[in-house]
Amino acid sequence: MTIHRTPAIEGVSTTKTGAGSTNSASGFIKAIESGSKHLIIKRFTLRYPEQKLKLTGDGYQFDPKRGVGIAGYRGRHILFHDKCTGCQLCAIACEGIAEAIGMVKVDEEWKQNKKSIMPQIDFGKCVFCGLCVDACPFYALYMTNDYELSSFTKEHLIYTPSQLAIKPKYDGDVELKIDKMGATHG
Repeated sequence: MTIHRTPAIEGVSTTKTGAGSTNSASGFIKAIESGSKHLIIKRFTLRYPEQKLKLTGDGYQFDPKRGVGIAGYRGRHILFHDKCTGCQLCAIACEGIAEAIGMVKVDEEWKQNKKSIMPQIDFGKCVFCGLCVDACPFYALYMTNDYELSSFTKEHLIYTPSQLAIKPKYDGDVELKIDKMGATHG
């Protein structure tokens, strides 16, 4: 092994070894090999909005009895008025992250909701972390597969409790296929 000394710059001496050039050559070969593998894999691109991905399941949910999250897509929330007690745990869970949930007074009377307050979600602020769903001990708040939440104004991104109670219509038509070469669609 040969050691070459380079001139010192302001009193600092550095050394280079001849082995560094073989490491960079093997790194270059590994990079070319890795890149060439991806040339034969079919690209995964959907022609949105003509094609929409069909998502499986009902969306992200949390089972408080078992203390585990049920896997699913984290899209728009859905609120079940008959299960919401107005405990504000969803708003408290969101408080330090996005502050997207505010509790508002509702006109309807529900026997389990003595305060007549329910969550209102601002999807302009929401980061879709799912902590509000995890915090709800009454199965009142879920996340759906709906990801189309675009609007022209910020006010239209604020969903009231009555808007959250409506189940979104999602019509995905392209199914995801996973094999040893990666994910593709049909």
